[in-house]
Amino acid sequence: MPPKLAQRLILFLTLVLISVGTISGYLQVRTQENQILNTIIDGADQLSNGITSATWHAMLANNREAAYQIMHTIALRQGIANIRIFNREGRIMFSTDSTITGVVERNSKECAVCHSTPTPQVNITPPDRSRIFTNDKGKRELAMVTPIYNEPACSNAACHAHPAQVKVLGVLDVTYSLENVDQIVENIQRRAIFTTAITVIVIGVFIFFFIRATVHKPIAKLIAGTRALSAMQLDRPVDIKADGEIGELAHAFNSMREQLMKTVSELNELTQSLETKVQQRTEQLKAMNQKLFQSDRLASLGQLAASVEHEINNPIAGVLNLSMLVERILKEDGIPPERVEEVRRYLIQISSETTRVGRIVGDLLAFSRRPSPQRLPADLNAIIRRTVSIIDHKLKLANVELELQLDETLPNIKCDNSQIQQVIVNLVMNASEATHNRDHGKVTVRTTVNTNRESIRLEVKDNGDGIPKEYLAKIYDPFFTTKGEGKGVGLGLAVVYGIVESHGGEIEVDTKVGEGTIFRVDLPISGGAEKIPPQSSGIT
Repeated sequence: MPPKLAQRLILFLTLVLISVGTISGYLQVRTQENQILNTIIDGADQLSNGITSATWHAMLANNREAAYQIMHTIALRQGIANIRIFNREGRIMFSTDSTITGVVERNSKECAVCHSTPTPQVNITPPDRSRIFTNDKGKRELAMVTPIYNEPACSNAACHAHPAQVKVLGVLDVTYSLENVDQIVENIQRRAIFTTAITVIVIGVFIFFFIRATVHKPIAKLIAGTRALSAMQLDRPVDIKADGEIGELAHAFNSMREQLMKTVSELNELTQSLETKVQQRTEQLKAMNQKLFQSDRLASLGQLAASVEHEINNPIAGVLNLSMLVERILKEDGIPPERVEEVRRYLIQISSETTRVGRIVGDLLAFSRRPSPQRLPADLNAIIRRTVSIIDHKLKLANVELELQLDETLPNIKCDNSQIQQVIVNLVMNASEATHNRDHGKVTVRTTVNTNRESIRLEVKDNGDGIPKEYLAKIYDPFFTTKGEGKGVGLGLAVVYGIVESHGGEIEVDTKVGEGTIFRVDLPISGGAEKIPPQSSGIT
């Protein structure tokens, strides 16, 4: 979960406070340390001048032992690490540390103070004559270099006179230990850290409670109000009593909530009204769709009736002739014994022909009746065979060969038996009529299981004239037909499209002018969700 605004604000202000406190404490410590060092440098310069003054008379009298003894005595003071005297050539003439002897080069740190330029400097300020370094023991020390000038009393003395043009006779180098200074600075640092930490903690606590009261709680209430608003709990106002931007935001939010509540109320009323209208329209569409389906069914039935008439007349005429023969054979005393077998044969033929007529009439009645729509598991191959038995005679009269290529491993599908039968009739009859310009028409009905094993495919193929490209976009429109007057009203394929769509299936056409057409219908095995077929789509 990302940090909240109040947490980020507290963290940011705390970091700023720590940074400012750290920088301020550091600058304060550095300032005090510099002040202490400047004081030490001034004291070191005064002490160096004091040593020079204390040994002036001994040096003037050329009493080096007395001068050295004075410097030894001064070196015993706490804080002085070493006292050395260099002559003009850099040779160490005296050192309180007897182990330090020899000559110091001009580019060394002791001599670089005056010899950092081609012309040696004579008058140098105390800060420039001092240097701070770390000794072999890791302790810091301050060294003060003080020139020993050739004063007139020295240059005019009879014992060891120096030429007046020589300005500097040597250098006094006094080294001071900064151990006490470092302890003082360390104490200052500890106090600064402690003071900064206390300041940061106190101000941080104040910032925490201040931001919690002025930022966190109001924003938490706004968030709760926003969540309630997203959950459509519009009766929960945001109660924030604050001035400034957050108060204005809370007021604007409550105004928006009230306006939204009013709008939602209006929308609910409108939605309820629309739902009532949609429900009414849905019922109307269902009724219209059922009427359309039945109209097409009756139209198909009318086409089949003419072709079935001949098929029914033949067996009825046979029954009539056979019954007349039986009537002639029958005498007042019954059937002559020698003609019983003949009568029995006639009766068997009468039974067979009447059964045939009953089957044809039964199929027509089953096709024409208007059953209640229902989805039940059914064998598509069985539906095809039953439907073909009704239209087979009409196809023969039209000189159309019907070929069935049915996959016997086809699983049952959940469908409306009557509606799927209507699909088969319309597709096969359309395919048959498409071959009227052929000497030998052929219609192939094929069933397969699709590769996804979730749907099956019904294909109706003909070797007819095909569908022109300009008609493909219209073939699913109701009442669109290319047949002559009295041969169709353009509802057949419209009904097919609606039935397939209502079963959650798909229909597609593949056609080539002069070669034929293939209609492919994919039906889900589960039957799909029941839909109201679109009234704007259809096919003849």
